[in-house]
Amino acid sequence: MAPAVARRLAGVIGLFALACHVPPAAAYDVPPPAYQLAAYEAGVPSSVLFAIALEESGIRLRGRFIPWPWTLNIAGAPYRYATLSAACTALQHALASVPATRIDAGLGQVNLGYQMRRYAQPCELLDPYRNLAIAAAILRELHTPGDDWLVAIGKYHRPAGGDKAARYRRSVRQHLVGVLDGNAALGRP
Repeated sequence: MAPAVARRLAGVIGLFALACHVPPAAAYDVPPPAYQLAAYEAGVPSSVLFAIALEESGIRLRGRFIPWPWTLNIAGAPYRYATLSAACTALQHALASVPATRIDAGLGQVNLGYQMRRYAQPCELLDPYRNLAIAAAILRELHTPGDDWLVAIGKYHRPAGGDKAARYRRSVRQHLVGVLDGNAALGRP
């Protein structure tokens, strides 16, 4: 195995281990380090990024609700895969028959069609660290200084706004309440 591949695999396994081995009482309190790092680098609250990932790719596993890195949404239907390789294969097959604008990938469900400029190869979006960095950058771009983060959260899902953005904001807000600094996250980073 190439050293770069081994490092990436070790990082992904580490992220998964962090998500799975946090005690249940703390599992929903503080965003894991990968979220904190991506959020810090983009200048967004880590709790907001984590709440979005919970909404976008969350799955109940062993009694806990966690974001799942190898999640695809293909034409409105969610699919979760056990490995990066399986998700990448499914993503490549989906691209052969579904427009890229109808496919979202990874923890933050980054849209392949609308965010093409942010990646070189589609399967990059399945790398948890890369996906979080992109999701955080998108969120930063959608945030207007002086507005609370709920406005940017709605735009993250539906830039045009409207009822779909409002429903999404309410749903993500519920996740924020479960995060330690959820109320503080609505102000500045």
